[in-house]
Amino acid sequence: MAPQAPFEFKPRESGIAIAYRNDDYIADIISPRIIVPQSQFDYREYSIDQAFRIPDTKVGRTSRPNEVEYTSTLKTVSTEDYGLEDPIPYKDVMNQVPGVDLASDAVEALTDDVMRDRELRVATTMSTLATFPTTNRVTLSGTSQFSDFTNSDPVGTITTALDSAPVTFTHLVAGQLAWTKLRTHPKIINALFGNAGVTNGMASQQAVADFFGLKGCVIGKGWYDSSKEGQAAARSYIWGKHVWLLRVDPLANFRKGLSFMMTAQFGKKVAGTREDPDIGLYGGIRVRVGESVKEVVVANLAGYFIQNAVA
Repeated sequence: MAPQAPFEFKPRESGIAIAYRNDDYIADIISPRIIVPQSQFDYREYSIDQAFRIPDTKVGRTSRPNEVEYTSTLKTVSTEDYGLEDPIPYKDVMNQVPGVDLASDAVEALTDDVMRDRELRVATTMSTLATFPTTNRVTLSGTSQFSDFTNSDPVGTITTALDSAPVTFTHLVAGQLAWTKLRTHPKIINALFGNAGVTNGMASQQAVADFFGLKGCVIGKGWYDSSKEGQAAARSYIWGKHVWLLRVDPLANFRKGLSFMMTAQFGKKVAGTREDPDIGLYGGIRVRVGESVKEVVVANLAGYFIQNAVA
């Protein structure tokens, strides 16, 4: 029998953490969560080339069918724990105004911080050139960047990416800054409206997705502050100035299906409170929120990275 954890997570607070949403965060869309039964889990990394070979399938009247052996690499990894605490002095609890629940507010604020950290982890992985094969990445500069409305060609750049990989991409992912330039680019507007005289406008996410034959466009709008405590704020977009093409299959898991990235999740998001006599003069309560997850790139050929899409 497993020992009882000394910190008691509570259903009410955990329910708030599970239900909390921030539409600016996209990590759960592009790296869907897969529940794993244990913190340590296995997954198989298959050679994607096997999926495209055409073996001899003809069978003679009395012969055995030809054999095909699928090789894979078994990898073992573990989820990692991420969490935060907020100490609330009991004096603040005694003086909270009617209708305000400091503990609930703290759960939501902490959950948002944990989610922002996950957003940055996923964005950092996807913004690393080494994550992608050399055939599935390009770095734009100068006149090739989408911010150069006169010389750049986002239609050609994205079409080249769509044609380069041996998988079907389903989503375009873009940081907010790159998306603004992409959706207002004269060549995109002209292509959508089909009139050489139309160069000004703003394309919708679905219109761009439909134009490139994708299921959707996902835009990373989240911000973060990279400064240390006590330093001046240094805010910037989490998803930078990049664009990606990804295959995202919400039905895929670590045993079947093809998706660029998945997130193993052990258990649920948890939250709870406990009394702490060492907070302030009167003691207080400590609010804790956390989760156990691991983001894994399971098929790097199912993604294409357009680095520095805009200046």
